Amino acid sequence: MIKSMTGFGRAEGTVNDNTYIVEIRTLNGKQLDVNLKLPALVKPYEFDIRTMLQESLIRGYVECFISVRQNGSIKPVVINTGLIKSYFAQMKEVAAELDTDTNGVLAAILRLPEVVSPSNEVADDEEWNGLKQVIAEALKATNDHREDEGKALQEELETRVLNIQKLETEVARLEPLRRERIREELQKHIEENSGKESLDPNRLEQEIIYYIEKIDIREEQVRLRNHCKYFLEILKNEEISNGKKLAFLLQEMGREINTTGSKAYDADIQKYVVLMKDELEKAKEQTFNVL
Repeated sequence: MIKSMTGFGRAEGTVNDNTYIVEIRTLNGKQLDVNLKLPALVKPYEFDIRTMLQESLIRGYVECFISVRQNGSIKPVVINTGLIKSYFAQMKEVAAELDTDTNGVLAAILRLPEVVSPSNEVADDEEWNGLKQVIAEALKATNDHREDEGKALQEELETRVLNIQKLETEVARLEPLRRERIREELQKHIEENSGKESLDPNRLEQEIIYYIEKIDIREEQVRLRNHCKYFLEILKNEEISNGKKLAFLLQEMGREINTTGSKAYDADIQKYVVLMKDELEKAKEQTFNVL
């Protein structure tokens, strides 16, 4: 079973007079990269929130937005009187230069940034425990989404690797015919250029065997079969994070396919090599999004 790195989760919960909304979005990424936006109320718990995200999401680009909606009783605010006076003095100077009055200036100043702000209130332990539950719900929803996306990824990857196995079977079928054809062509070529009478049959056989062994692709076939088998096993195991393993195996499969192509010297086998490469590239595109 595999998971996608793409997911979304949202949860909402009320603790005392505050309603917390948690939204989490995840995309593919080589490492864990968290973009976290918090209200001032829960800033002291940023490290704990990051730890929760890391333990649950493991890898990928993560956007986590936490907002708070205050309900019920009136919340205390802080008015920055020094900033108001500074703004008002400058406004009076501008008004005098423009020969206009300052009616309504104070109301406009109160709407400016940092003039009126919430008090430096910090969530207590009760608030934090409530928020943790909301974050946990959002994380569960995100991971559920990742699992659903992962099912489609798993089917696609399995199809691609099974196709590679079928194509490799065709290569294995052609391999004995290829070896015999190469042997015959070599012997014919040598006889034409050296004369059949002057050839040492034992020496000729040794040279042919040496050459054929150099272009032998049976080892590459065995390794490719083993890589495919292991890839399919990983798709079905219960380990959470398998994306890097799968990407590495595809890289190794590509190496065996490329070597087979370079050593084949056979048009029919080359056709199957091209098809295997096509399936491999499609599989690689999908593994970019596997957790």
